[in-house]
Amino acid sequence: MAEFSDELLLGKQTPVVDQYSPDLLYPIPRETGRDGLSLDPSRAMYGVDLWHAYEMSWLDDNGKPEVRVGRFSVPADSPNMIESKSFKLYLNSLNNTRFQSEEDLLAVIARDVSAATGAAVALELLPVTSPALGGAVPEGECIDGHSINASAGSPAADTLRTTGEGIEESLHSHLLRSLCPVTGQPDWASVWIHYRGQSLDHCSLLRYIIAFRQHQEFHEQCVERMFSDIGSVTQADVLHIQAFYTRRGGMDINPFRSTDPGARPRPRMNRQ
Repeated sequence: MAEFSDELLLGKQTPVVDQYSPDLLYPIPRETGRDGLSLDPSRAMYGVDLWHAYEMSWLDDNGKPEVRVGRFSVPADSPNMIESKSFKLYLNSLNNTRFQSEEDLLAVIARDVSAATGAAVALELLPVTSPALGGAVPEGECIDGHSINASAGSPAADTLRTTGEGIEESLHSHLLRSLCPVTGQPDWASVWIHYRGQSLDHCSLLRYIIAFRQHQEFHEQCVERMFSDIGSVTQADVLHIQAFYTRRGGMDINPFRSTDPGARPRPRMNRQ
């Protein structure tokens, strides 16, 4: 298990923080997860970490509570990602803070989260009934129906097989499970992959995804590992990968990585 600072709140009992506390945000350098990857410098990696915060609340200028769903987009090229429990506790610290307007709240949160990540973070506040929160179905073929012999072990690029033929296709699986590197607790997700390159053997891809079942990494790091491994094996010139992790603590995380700087992440899924 990786070692983390004693300041990390994940895995600890924490009292309710009832006053605005931006210092709760705990940044984790992205380079700690990327150092062990074989990222091909000729295959640039772009994208965002798309977060949904379903329990956002604050007080208006008269002391009346307001509630929204927050949608955060954290750039993948930011120096840091945010540890999820610290993010939740930070947002909870705003619950009894008065703001003159929604714009004032947006400005404060964007400032604090951008400072912690080291890059400009986009934030939308959505009504809890917003159609934009409706779940989507991943594009392409679901590979979960393949009959395979799944063996124990860690995800490795040499698990993946290709036919050598060129193809462009979209695939997805609902069988992704990884473990929190701090607590060891399971995190559940669906993963969507679109690539143009050497054709992946679908059974080998499913074995590869299932191999994350006992693998301990943060969500963002798991997706970047997939991006590195699948990109190198398929020699893809187009590659998009997004994982849709189910919510924990009122938040879900949807890391999206792509070879295309203009590509955008997919919406959330019903499962979340």
